[in-house]
Amino acid sequence: MARAARLALAVPLVAVVLGGCGIRATEVPTDFGPAPSRVPCALTGPDVGKQSSRGILVQVFLVCSSQLAPVDRTVRIGTGPAGTDRVRAAQALLDELAGSPSAAETQANYTTAVPQDLTVAGPRPDDPGDALRLSTAPSELSSYALAQVVCTFSDSEAASDDGTVTLGGPGTDAARRYECTEAVRTRPGTETPPATRTDEA
Repeated sequence: MARAARLALAVPLVAVVLGGCGIRATEVPTDFGPAPSRVPCALTGPDVGKQSSRGILVQVFLVCSSQLAPVDRTVRIGTGPAGTDRVRAAQALLDELAGSPSAAETQANYTTAVPQDLTVAGPRPDDPGDALRLSTAPSELSSYALAQVVCTFSDSEAASDDGTVTLGGPGTDAARRYECTEAVRTRPGTETPPATRTDEA
């Protein structure tokens, strides 16, 4: 009985001590789990605003929480000479990247850094056959925009056979082969896509 009395007195005493320290006493352990993410970077359902009943399903990379995040889009690519198929596909992807994100994508905190006036053309006579020439030199694009273009192109018809993307600008500089790496996808603001000049031995 004496022991029970001491325990009965100790419980409120502990509560008082904890309360004085600004800590609320609890009788059961709590596990709140990891802190919730402030930026979801995930669409909650089909993005009807950017989908079409007819077209080709493609994946483009937008920016979310300082990383590249894939988003499904449906595009229409017109038919033409075989030599222009890659250019048409590349331009369709650029148009998707440069367009404003849909309402659902904006709600999920997706953005894009690709300029709206960016266009693409085929290779010059002295370029490799798989080269694409952008209207703005790759080196003049922001790191986010270049990462978006390279990573979007790398998994499409615009890519070279080895998965790299051969890009040049409107000037006379040699085209370069760019690679989309995990580091580029996770840190596009600081990691530049690895590039190799096509005219190097």
